Amino acid sequence: MVQGFSTQLIERKPRHLGSWWRVLLTGLLFYFIGLVLLVLTGNPNLFPTVVMLGSFMVPATYVAFFYDRRHLSRLSLPTTAQSFFYGGVLGVFAASLLEPLFIGSLDFTTAFVVGLIEEFAKILGILVIARRRRHDSMLDGLILGAAAGMGFAALESTGYAFTAFLASGGSLSVTVGVMLLRGLLSPLGHGTWTAVLAAVLFRESITGRFRINRKVIGAYLTVVILHGLWDGLPILIGAFVSSGIDLFIGQSLVAAAGLFILWQRWREAVRLQAAQVLSTIDAIAPTDMVT
Repeated sequence: MVQGFSTQLIERKPRHLGSWWRVLLTGLLFYFIGLVLLVLTGNPNLFPTVVMLGSFMVPATYVAFFYDRRHLSRLSLPTTAQSFFYGGVLGVFAASLLEPLFIGSLDFTTAFVVGLIEEFAKILGILVIARRRRHDSMLDGLILGAAAGMGFAALESTGYAFTAFLASGGSLSVTVGVMLLRGLLSPLGHGTWTAVLAAVLFRESITGRFRINRKVIGAYLTVVILHGLWDGLPILIGAFVSSGIDLFIGQSLVAAAGLFILWQRWREAVRLQAAQVLSTIDAIAPTDMVT
């Protein structure tokens, strides 16, 4: 009897899997309305709102996509939102302080230094909110990592959009182009990398306490390499192909590798969570109910 109930619990599909579509469509609607109003009225007070909507739309959708699939996890929406906030704010603050100290101009070598700094910075937010919580499953870590990475990506894109606006002499088309490009690319970068690292960090924790072992260090170095190649590989490819194509080829290869690793960690996280649920049910079930 219990075994049948356990199997049904694990195989049952989570509800509301389409909520991430609603997040995306709602964001697109308000972004389009804000952009039209900005063009029609020329009111500069609307500019920050439009930039924020454009920068946060895809990151919020990405987090909602994973949160929809938490059916075996007890992770709450407030905790996920905190990860998005702390991962973004602390990550941007730490990166802005450390990168000027170690990086002059961006080249193939310094691209990996950027990866070292930013992947460390983004995980700080997760350590802050999870240090006193029992969110020690791999699935929790993956979702919180995705949230922290996308919080960082959203705030970073906001900064890039504002910089592009100033550098272009107030060109709205340039600013919109930067927002849309970075928004579309963000799930392939920061969100994926931090999700992979946090998943391994949570998997290797013991009774809710984080530990840094060779597997965690290996995951950190993996995402650092992906991050470094994301920025550095187009520089190498640019020596052989024209500008624009180098960026597409380089980042497409890195994105494919990152998504494949994330997919592997996701399958592992779901399998471990299912096993944990079964063991918990078996432990609390009376012996005469087990078939």
